[in-house]
This record gives sequence, C-alpha cells and structure tokens, in this order.
Amino acid sequence: MAIKITEECINCGACEPECPNNAIYEGGVEWRVADGTTVKGSFVLLDGTLIDADTANAPISVDTYYIVPNKCTECQGFHEEPQCAAVCPVDCCVPDEMYVETVEQLMEKKEKLHV
Repeated sequence: MAIKITEECINCGACEPECPNNAIYEGGVEWRVADGTTVKGSFVLLDGTLIDADTANAPISVDTYYIVPNKCTECQGFHEEPQCAAVCPVDCCVPDEMYVETVEQLMEKKEKLHV
C-alpha cells in the first residue's frame, strides 16, 4: 500500500529528498506524474483516470507535506523500507489503508514510473 503523511507532520521536509519517485510534495505545491520519473505522455492513475504526465494536479494537502499515492511504491525496488518513514522525526509517514497494493503491484508501478 502507499504511504501517507498524517496531520502530525511538522513540515520539516526531511522526507521529500528521500523519495526515489519524487512522490512527496510540500503542502500547497501542485504535483505531476512526470516529476522525477521517466513518464511522458499519457498515464493511467490508480482510479483508472487517464492524464498527461506533465499536467499539473491540485495539491493533496495545503498545510503539510503529502505523498501522491499514484507515485508511491513504498520504495520497492529501491530500498528495503520506505525512506520517508525511516527519516521522519515524528513517525507521521504511515501505510495508507486507502491504497492496498501487493509487492508485485508496487514493483509494476515502479516499472511504469521508471522505464
């Protein structure tokens, strides 16, 4: 499953540079699938929506850092554990029960993001 950042976030920013998929954004910042990935052109989101990878999408959070579930692979294929959770000083990077995915699904997502 993807990782989420809870409201306990203190906005330290330690997690953002650790994400190999560039799935973590500062609150209020628009996100793009293309940011930090090799994706170009059309991309299918987890909910089946087809978007352009360079399209700016509305921030998921305005007040705190946030993780884009469509880009989060829990660091599968990069590290042994989610790096955001490993560096978070307040333990607010936790599994997101809204996005349950197997290791195989996370690896497939990684391959789509980094062709």
